[in-house]
Amino acid sequence: MKDDGKYIYTVSQLTSSIKIILEDSFKNIWVDGEISNFKASGGHFYFTLKDDKSELKCVFFKSSNEKIKFEIKDGMQVLCCGKISIYEQRGVYQLYVAKMEPKGVGALQLAFEQLKERLFKEGLFDESHKKEIPLIPERIGIVTSTTGAAIRDILHVLNKRFSNLEVIIIPVKVQGDEAKEEIASAIEEFNRLKNVDVMIIGRGGGSLEDLWAFNEEIVARAIYNSKIPVISAVGHEIDWTISDFVADKRAPTPSVAAEMVIAEKSKLIERLDEIEKKIRDFPMDMVMEYEQRLDEIEDNMALRFSHYIELKQGDFKLLSEKLQILSPAGILDRGYSISFKLPDRKIIKTANALKKGDLIETKVSKGSFKSRIE
Repeated sequence: MKDDGKYIYTVSQLTSSIKIILEDSFKNIWVDGEISNFKASGGHFYFTLKDDKSELKCVFFKSSNEKIKFEIKDGMQVLCCGKISIYEQRGVYQLYVAKMEPKGVGALQLAFEQLKERLFKEGLFDESHKKEIPLIPERIGIVTSTTGAAIRDILHVLNKRFSNLEVIIIPVKVQGDEAKEEIASAIEEFNRLKNVDVMIIGRGGGSLEDLWAFNEEIVARAIYNSKIPVISAVGHEIDWTISDFVADKRAPTPSVAAEMVIAEKSKLIERLDEIEKKIRDFPMDMVMEYEQRLDEIEDNMALRFSHYIELKQGDFKLLSEKLQILSPAGILDRGYSISFKLPDRKIIKTANALKKGDLIETKVSKGSFKSRIE
């Protein structure tokens, strides 16, 4: 309004005018600074960008920050793209951020490293949690796109190595915003149905952005929670994803995953022939071994028995000699005699046991004689 030729602004008018000027002058600009006082509220991010001299208030609305892959933290050096405007209620200018990039490293690479570190600390990569891949699975599950080279490579190898093997495929997107949910859902579906013995998840090569679905946390946790062993086969040999670290086995390519999951049929048959031959030869080998062992036992027993007999013969001879010395016959041989009272043949030990007229028999070393007591 005008007063005495002067134009007088209200606070709101002045703020609005400054806002228009700022937005026209500073739109789609990049600002380099360090994040401080970061907080999230209702999905919106509020923080301050600062350098060694100044600070700038910033707002990163939910509609713009939803695609940010990395975790924003205080102290992080970033590049923010947006426009300068005024928050009219408080009359402060601030940067309305449309895009953010970590300085010095790509956003996806930073997000990869952050998630990798966090899941490692949680134990999702622990070897103790990894399951063995079955030697001869009856059914193999595959989670991948049915239009890519990966599925053709896998099926070609499987058919070449074991033509009558049963394969179940759950087709999924392997790139784009919907891919992570489809991959995680397919892994969970196989576990719910319990209709495969092992599963391969993956895709062919590509950029970090192309492979990103296999770096998503939802996929990592689906692999970790799977009761069915999982082989991760994402990209080329030089490509590593979070899925590779969580899976029970990591294959450098989809073709190698197919080779890992099943041995060649010809080699299995050859191995079975070897086992069959060993089974056939096993009883004869055992018989021959036991025969040899019996011969050794027999020889050992014969030697032991002979030595035992010699010892017992010596003991018997010594005992016989002692018995000979102590026996009545031995005593008689040394000049003694034994007298019996007749007719009951009681041994006469004292003379008082006899009376006149008793008939006795006396035995000496060579024969005996009878006499009557006078």
